[in-house]
Amino acid sequence: MLQPKKQKYRKSYNAAMRGVNHQTLSFGEFGVLAATPGFITARQIEAARKAMSHYTKRYGKIWIRIFPQIPVTNKPQGLRMGGGKGAVVSFGSPIKVGTIVFEMGGVPREIAKEAFRLAGNKLPLKLEFIEK
Repeated sequence: MLQPKKQKYRKSYNAAMRGVNHQTLSFGEFGVLAATPGFITARQIEAARKAMSHYTKRYGKIWIRIFPQIPVTNKPQGLRMGGGKGAVVSFGSPIKVGTIVFEMGGVPREIAKEAFRLAGNKLPLKLEFIEK
């Protein structure tokens, strides 16, 4: 799974997802952008990547345009109040509206569209298909 090699601080504050990103395709011919804001974990990114590469039979190329760099903390269940912030359990990425999440190239349009649909089922936000 994706996670940073090094961090300046082990734990961070919550990340803001307000605002709009205006991104364009940089690598492939097809892509998906976020139609709603949300927070994607490293596990969800990996599940979506696996779904896309399985459907395309590893034909073509897939680019992941987001990286999970925000640590997510959690405290054990049944613990009383206080005692500081919990331990880091995973990493995630805040997604603004208009952020390109994945790009794909070297495959036909129909295959790319279906692969992105399958990947979108693994993610907690709505995606919009775009092409060059």
